[in-house]
Amino acid sequence: MYKAIKISVLLPVLGLMSCRSDDSYEPIESNPFVDLIIPADFPSLNPAFYNNPPTKFGVELGKKLFFDPRLSRDNTIACATCHIQSNAYADHQKQAVGIEGKVGLRNVPPIQNLAFMLYYNWDGSKRQLESQVIVPIITPEEMHASIVEVIGKIQEDSDYQKLFQQAFGDKRITDQRIYQSIAQYEYTLISANSKYDQVQRKETAFTPKEQYGYEVFQVKCASCHSGALFTDQTFRNIGFPINSDSNEAGRARVTGDLNDYMSFRVPSLRNVEYTGPYGSFGQFKTLSEVLDYMDQGVLDADNLDPIFKENENKIPLTAEEKEALLVFMQTLSDVNFIGRQ
Repeated sequence: MYKAIKISVLLPVLGLMSCRSDDSYEPIESNPFVDLIIPADFPSLNPAFYNNPPTKFGVELGKKLFFDPRLSRDNTIACATCHIQSNAYADHQKQAVGIEGKVGLRNVPPIQNLAFMLYYNWDGSKRQLESQVIVPIITPEEMHASIVEVIGKIQEDSDYQKLFQQAFGDKRITDQRIYQSIAQYEYTLISANSKYDQVQRKETAFTPKEQYGYEVFQVKCASCHSGALFTDQTFRNIGFPINSDSNEAGRARVTGDLNDYMSFRVPSLRNVEYTGPYGSFGQFKTLSEVLDYMDQGVLDADNLDPIFKENENKIPLTAEEKEALLVFMQTLSDVNFIGRQ
């Protein structure tokens, strides 16, 4: 049921240790690769992963940076301030809250199983995790700093000097090394031990209500929330209430195509019990509200997803089906991942 990826074996076969550039990482002998255990049904790794595989000290350095508020202009906001482990590395705010209480455009997404994602951010503006790291650092509503500022704050820190030496072979603190190490840490955040996973491994079984919820899910939800990650990683307009902020256009902000207006990346439903509120800007407090909204009818749009468009803008659900779906979605909760066990 697992594909045990021993990176130290895999990468030489792929020929990825023979060169070094700003976009690739050649480990040093005293800094071994981290071996990742990945379920067999998980999708392929993001191609960028192979240029920056997690290493012992790279991950340690990335974790330290992830929890360091000095990445923000006023030293009050760290990555971990918004990406909270007990919430599957999301938070419970409708929209991100950054320095000086500034409110961001969108809801904070969880950061689980990022090694397998093809796009990052709600609008898919980044295809590589390493290039996504800079976004919250420079965004005015988040950390509102610059990478030059960040380097200036930490470059005389002896703990950082030691970790950069261990991870990269010398003490130089550069922007690319910061991005690479944070991405390495985030690559290791794999959630794959929910009750659903245990059922797939035949270690336990669903209750009758969970089984019914799973069957309803296959009919009503799995066309978008498909595969082991419970997302097909596409962008869809599903008629949720629209953010009144004039800067919002969904995927169209990236593509410039009006056919992508208010389309957002289909979120993974893993650990969805912990990641509310829901929607691109926290439109719904609970999952029950989401299901009720879809049942009652969503907003119409020229580019409304055909799943709704062809069914009177609804996904009709009975009260029994909604209850069963909520019970099934709880089986996607990984208590070890969120640190509750």
